[in-house]
Amino acid sequence: MTITLYALDGCPYCERVHDALSEAGVEYDTVWVEALHSERDEVRSASGQRGVPVLVDDDRGVTMAESERIVEYVDRSLAS
Repeated sequence: MTITLYALDGCPYCERVHDALSEAGVEYDTVWVEALHSERDEVRSASGQRGVPVLVDDDRGVTMAESERIVEYVDRSLAS
C-alpha cells in the first residue's frame, strides 16, 4: 500500500490526519511542505492545490484534501 500525506509541521488539521492514520494502523509516508503557500509546488503537483493536509492513495487512485474527508476515508477504506 502506498499512502502519502502532505502536511505542514504544527498544523492541527494535519495532526488530526496523522492520528487517524496511526490509530488505523496504516503505514504511510509524510512529505513535509513549506509554510509559504507559494513554495508548495510538490503538493500542488500531486493535488492541484497548495493547501494541506492532502492524502494520496496510489493503490486506489485517490487524492483528497480536507482533514474531515481524509479521516472519514481512512476510517472507511484503510482501517484494518
